[in-house]
Order: sequence, then C-alpha cells, then structure tokens
Amino acid sequence: MNKAIEPSELIINENGSIFHLNLLPEDIADTILLVGDPGRVDLIASFFDKVEVEKRNREFITKTGTYQGKRISVLATGIGTDNIDIVINELDALVNIDLNTRMVKEEKRSLNFIRIGTSGALQADLPVHSYLLSEKGMGFDGLLNFYANREEVSDNALEAAFMQHTQWSPKLTAPYVVPGSADLIEKLKSEHTTAGVTISAPGFYGPQGRMLRLKTQDTGLNEKITSFAFEGQKITNYEMECSALYGLSAMLGHHAATICLIIANRLRGEFGGDYKPHMKQLVQYVLDKVTNN
Repeated sequence: MNKAIEPSELIINENGSIFHLNLLPEDIADTILLVGDPGRVDLIASFFDKVEVEKRNREFITKTGTYQGKRISVLATGIGTDNIDIVINELDALVNIDLNTRMVKEEKRSLNFIRIGTSGALQADLPVHSYLLSEKGMGFDGLLNFYANREEVSDNALEAAFMQHTQWSPKLTAPYVVPGSADLIEKLKSEHTTAGVTISAPGFYGPQGRMLRLKTQDTGLNEKITSFAFEGQKITNYEMECSALYGLSAMLGHHAATICLIIANRLRGEFGGDYKPHMKQLVQYVLDKVTNN
C-alpha cells in the first residue's frame, strides 16, 4: 500500500521546495541539461531566448528558460556520483511524489537528462576536443550497489568480464555498468561524435590512476582498462558522474545520456589547454540536437 514518506526521508523546505535543490515542481522542464561546473550554467543559459527561473542552493544552480521555443532546464550538479544521487532522486521527487501529501503519484512522469561534461581519453585514437557520447557508464564508485535490484538495469556480462580482465581487487567496490538511453543517444549522435564506454571514478587522482605523491593500489590499472574489450566494446574515457546518472535514471524510469568534450588524452599525456571555446561549441551542438524534432 502506498503510504506517506516520512519527513526525515523526504525533506521539504519551509517554502515547499525540495531540500538540496531548492526547487518547486513547476521550476523544471522535461529536458534537463546537467553540468558539473556551476559556471557552465550561465554559459548554457546565455543561449536561451529567455530565462524564467533562477534558483540556487550550495553548488546546485538551476536556470530554466526556452531555446528555439522549447522549455529547457540547466542544473549544476557539482562533482561526483554522490551529488548525482542527490540531484536525480530530488528531481524525480519533484515530478513523481506529491510534496504536499508525501505520497508517490500513481501516474509517473519521465524526464530527459543530458549531461554535458569534460573527460580524459583512455584510447590513443581519441583526439583532444572531440565529442565522446557514452553508450554505457561504468561506476567505480559503488553507489548503485546500495540500491535493490540494480542488476536489472545493468550489463552484468560486461561487469564480470571487466573484473576478470583487470583482476579486480576485493578491496575496491564492485564496478557496475548501465547503458544510457538509446533514444537520447541516437538523438545526439552524428559524424561529430564517438561512442564508447565511460568510467565514472570516485576521485580525480588515485581513482583515475594519477600519482602525485601517493602511489595507487594497482599502478597498471589504466593499461588493463585500455586493453579491455568485450563484444566489440572498449572503455574510452574517465569522468565522474555518468554511471550514477545512467543507473538511477534507468531504475526510476527516466532517460539519460552523457556527452563529454575530451580535454586530455591520458595515453598520449596531452592536455588541450583552454577548452572553453570548444565547450561553447558543444553546448550549441547539444541544444540544436535536443530541439530538432
């Protein structure tokens, strides 16, 4: 039986908004662009015909407006899958839970999430400033393992093959793999994009194989990742949010895709320098794709 969710579990602010995001249900569009960098919200909103909503709390900044007549929201998530856990659960609550009665709605609403991010390439043939479209997200963070029945949305065969290939350490959280939305990925695909499998790491340094003053537990892990192949699929890049976005969206009935600007190639030791002009071009690309029916 559907019953009201306790105040300690679904926290609502005094103004009726959801706890962390400080948003009301009417503040968001069905299509929501997610960015890690709060400054990228202003960049994307600068393309809008008009901005009708501006809300912020902590690192979570939201603007909703229209682009070529289509209502779109852009939201800064901050860095990491822990923040994605907050963002996706609270956005889902805005549309699928009645915040007044705290009851889950009978009729569910599905949102479209498109993450626009930056990333480092793990294959030598991925050039800096290219666009990487994530067909699947692989989580090194363990977040989805806290949720029941996560295997139902996962690519369990790819997970098992990866763990065997890398001789995955039992000291680490078990990786999970979830496909993105086929419809959204198809919408964003073009001759300008490369498709691949994206790793979401729970850190920028050790979890991505970077060593400054500390050595990693497995100094050869990145070489194992690059050499891994399964049924024609290869792991192409590192970032820090995609896997949780794909996993939570799939479990909650939403659609998600991630497209990243490659700003470094880890195998070649290259960094692309000032990537902001290229990010602006990627934003234009995504906006045109999502508004083209």
